[in-house]
Amino acid sequence: MHTISRRSIAKGAVGIAAMLAMVGHAAAAGKIKVGFVYVGPIGDHGWTYQHNQGAEAVRKEFGDKVEVTVVENVPEGPDAERVITQLAQDHQLIFTTSFGFMNPTLKAAAAFPNVKFEHATGFKKADNMGLFNGRFYEGRHVVGLIAGKMTKSNTIGHIASFPIPEVVMGINATFLAARKVNPAVKMKVVWVNTWFDPGKEGDAAKALIDQGADVITQHTDSPAAIKVAAERKVWTVGQASDMAQFGPEVVLTSIVDNWAPHYITSVKSVLDGTWKSMDVWEGLKEGTVSISALNAAIPADVQAMAMQARDDIIAGKLHPFTGPIKKQDGTEWLKEGQTAPDGDMLGMNFYVEGIEAELPK
Repeated sequence: MHTISRRSIAKGAVGIAAMLAMVGHAAAAGKIKVGFVYVGPIGDHGWTYQHNQGAEAVRKEFGDKVEVTVVENVPEGPDAERVITQLAQDHQLIFTTSFGFMNPTLKAAAAFPNVKFEHATGFKKADNMGLFNGRFYEGRHVVGLIAGKMTKSNTIGHIASFPIPEVVMGINATFLAARKVNPAVKMKVVWVNTWFDPGKEGDAAKALIDQGADVITQHTDSPAAIKVAAERKVWTVGQASDMAQFGPEVVLTSIVDNWAPHYITSVKSVLDGTWKSMDVWEGLKEGTVSISALNAAIPADVQAMAMQARDDIIAGKLHPFTGPIKKQDGTEWLKEGQTAPDGDMLGMNFYVEGIEAELPK
């Protein structure tokens, strides 16, 4: 598997083209080239790490039938368009794995109609561009229940990346679950406007703890907040990967992503000629989202409650967004017993009632 880093990207389109020429050659008969574009470093121990685990799974599954190229540390902007375009020159399938890669991917799909593209967490499609995502809000519900029971200050702190529906959805799901088991819970949110910046993430964790939060959750990619929580001895939850190793005593659990099955299925469909543009959104039931081992310090009844909720979501008995639920401004969103349509969740641009923070525009 070939890895291209930020250093190559900084050289511009010519440098990227040269690098790609060095790492591979035109696909042989019966063999395809598959590219992965990452917003962060493979070693982020979170989001990008898990996508790269999926890329490794593809390499192991298909052996010499597939040549894999990964490009890490790609900023969401002009660099992304250059990287995706250069990969499209000689790759048959390209996965782009951050929300901000959506428009560059769509543009490349229009320019290279014979190349297959799949974009993670976005909402725009084309005949040769599909979508895939995880129902992370399901995991957020489970950890919200735990957080609501474990907090002593009744304050949960959340480190948020960007105010896009996926992130807002997670905040609301966590808060609603926590409030369900602890009506006194409040949530404080710090927006860092980055997916991966350990310095900002760590500072956000410190600020939230200083404001009284004794449980820290996050939608950012590094374990920096986990390390701060360990130092300050407050509870925390890992994101995208199992982050227990960075704070074994304070990590309640982690929401873990598993992209390998989707990647393997998509690559197989290209190899056998059955690939088609799809919109795949899978969660706990399919294993795309899972909950890591629970901290032994969590009381047995709380553990049982959390695992029951997980099992009920998998069985279709529980939907994290079930009414009655009001928006932050007091207007009704979901009536009693009504569950949120996927479209509502995928376009979520509001906080639910009870969250006191202001949602950035």
